[in-house]
Amino acid sequence: MGKDNIEKYSRGYTLIRKVSGFWHNNVYYRKVIVTGRENINPDDHLIFAPNHQNALMDALALVYTLKTQPVFLTRADIFKKKFVSAILYYLKMLPVYRIRDGFNSLKGNEEIFEKTINVLRNKNGLVILPEGNHEGFRRLRQLKKGICRIAFQADEASDFKLKIKIIPVGLEFSHYTRYRQVLTVAFGKPIEVSEFHELYRQNPEIALNELRKKLSAEMKKVMVHIESEEDYEAIDELRSLINGQYSDDVKSPKLFRDRVLIDKLNSLKERNLDLYRKICSLSLRVKKKAGELKTDYRLLAKKKHPLGWLLTGTVGLIASLPLFLYGNIFNLTFLSIPNYQTRKIKDVQFHGTMKYGFSFALALLLTPVFLVLSFIIFSPWWLSILVFLSIPVSGLFAWLYYLELKRIIGGFRIKNYLWTRNQEFLDLKKDHDELVSIVTAL
Repeated sequence: MGKDNIEKYSRGYTLIRKVSGFWHNNVYYRKVIVTGRENINPDDHLIFAPNHQNALMDALALVYTLKTQPVFLTRADIFKKKFVSAILYYLKMLPVYRIRDGFNSLKGNEEIFEKTINVLRNKNGLVILPEGNHEGFRRLRQLKKGICRIAFQADEASDFKLKIKIIPVGLEFSHYTRYRQVLTVAFGKPIEVSEFHELYRQNPEIALNELRKKLSAEMKKVMVHIESEEDYEAIDELRSLINGQYSDDVKSPKLFRDRVLIDKLNSLKERNLDLYRKICSLSLRVKKKAGELKTDYRLLAKKKHPLGWLLTGTVGLIASLPLFLYGNIFNLTFLSIPNYQTRKIKDVQFHGTMKYGFSFALALLLTPVFLVLSFIIFSPWWLSILVFLSIPVSGLFAWLYYLELKRIIGGFRIKNYLWTRNQEFLDLKKDHDELVSIVTAL
């Protein structure tokens, strides 16, 4: 499969997607939450418009949650080498040429435009990241006109019979670069491009701007959008402080809880600026003090830290230490090596992409080796298979063990602060409880 037939169904692509998707959805992320699937009609001609904050992981979020084989428009400079471009075309990516690629290269967009029409007619789904490039902040930036221009021109080329719809998509990562985080993908209500057809016939430029404005507003409804640059850090931290406990909630995803929180703060800023500033100040103060005292918000939220629970947990950790050590065969191999490699990459937003890519590549290379070694070292055959299957399971256990170890150490640390009447901790606890009380009252 190449550029000429990129819109055609590919069994090879499906196989690659299933294998790499298993690693993405079950190993790299601990949970992938998807909402709004009911907004996707497979019989429609659709363009998907996700926000762009986490490099290639944004595109993969669509690859592993859509049931079709969507085609992506991406920057043309990565298609320069023939071998690389062949891989990218196989992975259903098409280049978009910009002036920075050379004025003469812009002619190539005519051919690409014809391919996008074929993709839309074939109902694959076309994915365009309308912000143009990525940035590691939870806010929607100014959208480029390209997505709107493509939608109108594709409709016009089909005599306005395709009735193209644009699906706004919100992507939210509980952390951009760490392993075992939560990814939330929210599909918004489709925007009917036909609503702007008459305006487009009268004045294409005004129609482009109006559609872009509509798309921007709809995208903000399905993503975390922190408008304020001045108070960004305080508001972003408040999301974790107030809603961090709901990260794995499928019925009421944290993304939408965060949106409600941000809307409340925006409203409060208009009504009571002093209280708004107090919340922001407390948020930053709690963040700073919690970091200095090496505690986290979940432990701060607990009213008690029973010594019996801490001791029981410690005994459990000691008893399961051999399984933790065994599980690190998996973690050190597939997680720590990629983690080390990403330190050389300056753009932090590419760290998640490289970690996923390296870890998956290692899985493809070393999983067969582990299987062979299991059969060489252990017998009978069923024991060999059990040992082989235990490697990834124990790896996930080791990860949970590490989190529990941090919680118990944190619990003992807080217990010590309380026993010694540590004034810094008492101030932190007071600020935390006051902040939670104020925000809850909103």
